[in-house]
Amino acid sequence: MSMGMYFPQEEYEARWKKLEARMAESGYEIAIVWGKTAGTFERSMETAYLTNFFSSHSGQEPDSPLFNARAFCAVIFEPGKEPELHTDEAAVRLELLATKNYHWHLDVIAGVASALKARKPQGKVAWVGTDILPMKYGDQMRALLPEVEFAFEDDLVRDVRRIKSPRELDMFREGGALVTKAVTAMIETLIPGGTSEGEAAAAAASVLLKGGGYFQRLMIGSGKYVNHPESHPMYGHYAPNVPEVGDMAHTFLYGPIWQGYWLDPGRTIVIGRKPTTEQKQLVDDLIRLMEEGIEAPVKHGAKIADVARNAERVHKEVKTDDSVIDDEWPYYGHSNGCMWEHPLIAVGDVAEDEIFEEGMVASSEAFLTREGVGTAMMETNWIVTRDGIEVITPLPTTYW
Repeated sequence: MSMGMYFPQEEYEARWKKLEARMAESGYEIAIVWGKTAGTFERSMETAYLTNFFSSHSGQEPDSPLFNARAFCAVIFEPGKEPELHTDEAAVRLELLATKNYHWHLDVIAGVASALKARKPQGKVAWVGTDILPMKYGDQMRALLPEVEFAFEDDLVRDVRRIKSPRELDMFREGGALVTKAVTAMIETLIPGGTSEGEAAAAAASVLLKGGGYFQRLMIGSGKYVNHPESHPMYGHYAPNVPEVGDMAHTFLYGPIWQGYWLDPGRTIVIGRKPTTEQKQLVDDLIRLMEEGIEAPVKHGAKIADVARNAERVHKEVKTDDSVIDDEWPYYGHSNGCMWEHPLIAVGDVAEDEIFEEGMVASSEAFLTREGVGTAMMETNWIVTRDGIEVITPLPTTYW
């Protein structure tokens, strides 16, 4: 496996051209794109996409006389110029960065402000990442740059990332194959009975790490805890819980599985592979919701709101009991990128004219709870094609 950049330089340069075009449409000459990559993954989205930068710091450290805004980074993007990357880290492998215009600071806010001031922007500067940068640092930026007029544009780069390039799609296929193998290892370890959730998690983690991938969470809920996302929330489920034969369990594996991009498949099983009639019916109804309700109408040009309404229709036909999980995640899937992202498959989250487009990566996701039976959960990741979907996490839907 190569220890260099996964994507070639021309891939990043093509991304820069797409962002330039998006900025021209919006009338911006400069954009400042914030990210948080230390100790986390989900908010590396835009900065990693543009530069391939990840910080190796452990997380967001408390500010001190020595450091300010540890964990944060920014890309100053101006069409026609190489992106300028400002981070909290000195010892980086420069050959892994798409841009060689690299600067590090003990005070990232002051460093970024100084660099932006030197450019003497004339018009509004697009600020990407208002939901990333804490108010404290935003106030510091504006105090250091009173002459600059900022326009908050959190979707500027997200819009560019929405349709994946051919290389990104191949990367998702590779990641899908790896995470499918890992979830299979998790299920095969857990389903015979007599093994702990921790052993199942270890089997999945071993597959991912040996394959060069990574995870944010290994999630199992089983037995009397099956109505919860995890049997124990601290560090996922790494507890010695051993589900008994006949118990329902759900297994999810998610995070920045491959090259910083997120996949998150999950399945519901019955320990011992012998479901009761009620357990089998619950999972069968969930499969119907997934396949007929969500996946069947998806194709290039399909309205996302129409797919959500179709899912709601099937959901009402199979739903018997209220579920707090439904309340927590009131949607039927989402786009996948550098995390799970907009658009969500949910009426009210998307505009009526918003459509699925060929080259999007997304998921179908659903939950069903029945009193006295338990909760079944399922998620599948796929690529939108001209005529339907290409499943990239092809796990079985039943395991009996």
